[in-house]
Amino acid sequence: MSEKEGARGIKLHFDFHFHSCLSPCGDEAMTPATIAGMCKLSGLDAAALTDHNTCGNCAAFCQAAEAYGLLALPGMELCTREEVHIVCVFPDLERAGAFQEEVYRSLGETRNDPAIFGRQLYLDADDRVLGEEPRLLAGATAIGVYEVPALVERYGGAAWPAHIDRSSFSLLSNLGLWDPGLGFSLAEVSRNCPPDFVSGRRDLRGVPTITGCDAHYLEQISDAGQVMEVPARSREAVLAWLRRGGA
Repeated sequence: MSEKEGARGIKLHFDFHFHSCLSPCGDEAMTPATIAGMCKLSGLDAAALTDHNTCGNCAAFCQAAEAYGLLALPGMELCTREEVHIVCVFPDLERAGAFQEEVYRSLGETRNDPAIFGRQLYLDADDRVLGEEPRLLAGATAIGVYEVPALVERYGGAAWPAHIDRSSFSLLSNLGLWDPGLGFSLAEVSRNCPPDFVSGRRDLRGVPTITGCDAHYLEQISDAGQVMEVPARSREAVLAWLRRGGA
């Protein structure tokens, strides 16, 4: 599948939740270039790399994705003070990097133990190892979940709670309910989300959802299954679609 002209614009098959080998729980085969290639083979037109609390491999991912004709967004899966995972995506590497520096300041200096959590590898677009991140990226930051939408918007990005149907590290499991006052325009559900999960909760009525594969291993990158329609093939158009709640 590939992007197609729709009645109102361009249709893009998308998934915005992937982890590279920089995430401590990401398999070392999940290199930025390999993820980009697998996304293309899976029929995606747009994708984002969203490692835990870092955008460190996004430059390599975006470079590799460009070679495959894939529209790539730099991103991050932020872990808030409440241990809620939030997907954040940005319009360019500069602003993603600036957001990363703010996240690093709030993350602390706990050291990673590769024997327990795995190596945290920085790679370039040719899969060459550039180094390892010594700071443990899997922990919670000092950023509160209510702060996230405005903070990400300050860097030109969009943010939404990840895998809200899961029993851990999700907004619903940790906070108990969806509060419209949080300011998120949509939410993510996992590919294994029960069909009646959203419709069966009163607090989720009217909340738009998208699906994220949350791939940590290559075999978890699945075929394209969702489509957005945007007026242009650009990061700005994709971000605007996300901020409007998928409309």
